[in-house]
Amino acid sequence: MSDHDTEDTVEDLPLDALPLDAWHRARGARMVPFAGYEMPIQYEGIVAEHTWTRENAGLFDVSHMGQLLLSGADLDAAVEAVLPIDLSTLKSGAQRYSLLLDEDGGVLDDLMVSRLDDGSLYLVVNGATKWDDIGTLREALPDDITLNHLDEHALLALQGPKAAEALARHVPDVAALTFMKFGQFTLAGHPVQIARAGYTGEDGFEISLPAEAAAEIADLLCAEPEVKPIGLGARDSLRLEAGLPLYGHDLSPETSPIEAGLVFGINKRRRTEGGFPGATRINREIVEGTQRKWVGLKLEGRLPAREGAEVFSGSEKIGTVTSGGFSPTLQAPIAMAYVASQYAAVGTQIEVEVRGKRLAATVSPTPFVPHRYFRGS
Repeated sequence: MSDHDTEDTVEDLPLDALPLDAWHRARGARMVPFAGYEMPIQYEGIVAEHTWTRENAGLFDVSHMGQLLLSGADLDAAVEAVLPIDLSTLKSGAQRYSLLLDEDGGVLDDLMVSRLDDGSLYLVVNGATKWDDIGTLREALPDDITLNHLDEHALLALQGPKAAEALARHVPDVAALTFMKFGQFTLAGHPVQIARAGYTGEDGFEISLPAEAAAEIADLLCAEPEVKPIGLGARDSLRLEAGLPLYGHDLSPETSPIEAGLVFGINKRRRTEGGFPGATRINREIVEGTQRKWVGLKLEGRLPAREGAEVFSGSEKIGTVTSGGFSPTLQAPIAMAYVASQYAAVGTQIEVEVRGKRLAATVSPTPFVPHRYFRGS
């Protein structure tokens, strides 16, 4: 699940406060505008927080993201007309990645869809796009489908190899969850919904909880020796190493899921049957291919390439970097970019222009750092 950095687009708009706003400030977080909120970008430093999460467990506040609940008669058919998901295979307690597309096959958002025991669907959408998503869904869904925005809920992500150990002291049954599964639990006396998922490439959990309980539960988890609060800066470097796209950078209405390598987000039955926004373009691209592809890049030297850096093969401009930075784990600069398809093969030697210099780079497989999702023992 990704998110959209809107620091440039919301600078003139009033910012909302997270349920944990005072909690972050009390712990010395540096707060920045992000997705319409003031969000903690770091506490003790991005590299230290990144490394701590890779080795222990980090607690991220992602309460800016939208939590939506859909219910009503013929819900699956109504949602399948909007999303390219096969809901016939989404069982109770399971979660799946999907995409909100426009009629031209451009990505309006990427999101997670979960099936609750009563058959209703729980969606988590990106913070910066949630109001547009709600508008799109309300317009597209029939009137007898109810959409509730769970804006009285907070969302915390506990990520890292020791996340399960720390959380299981308070919710022992979470040990039975595997990647992309969720359940209803009680944590510190509060009803919570916990999914074994996240956006760092590590094992971990996303915890949906009443906003009024957020500070109590954040304190409880951060009292565990494995857990520290982690800011958005490390979240971004972790997801970059994990090769996960960030909406607004790697995904946008100008990109199709096929260009972005997200064909897995369009379930097999839906590819055959169509019947979702953008199906004509997407099915054509599945068969014929695309003119550009999203790739991973490893750069020589230590200078990172940032979003917008141009990619070259000789004198020919062949693409643009969409995300980039210095990998604390690999101790090397890495990036992700769209390049012309003939240059997308792993091992292709290209160049990236950074600060007026051409840096040698190699098209590389992603993730850059292997995922460590828990899929069962």
